[in-house]
Amino acid sequence: MLVLVVYDIPDNKRRLKLSNFLKGHGRRVQDSVFECFLTLDEMRQLHQKIAKRVKSDEDDVRFYWISKDAVSRVLTIGSSPPQEPPNAYII
Repeated sequence: MLVLVVYDIPDNKRRLKLSNFLKGHGRRVQDSVFECFLTLDEMRQLHQKIAKRVKSDEDDVRFYWISKDAVSRVLTIGSSPPQEPPNAYII
């Protein structure tokens, strides 16, 4: 499933740490928005790991689950639509 991770973190250090962490889990599509193709278990693990990295009384992180049907109807301007990463890379 596609999960949009959207965040608003006022502290520069915490925001940078979260951004760098999310780069390993998905594709940045805007400054504070990542598209992550994850299983339900992966999404739960990601949620737990992010919860440990932020301050819930100051930071706002949201997870939006997007169905395959909705992903197929995404319209974009200036960027490619969401695409699942390949299962294998040939090197």
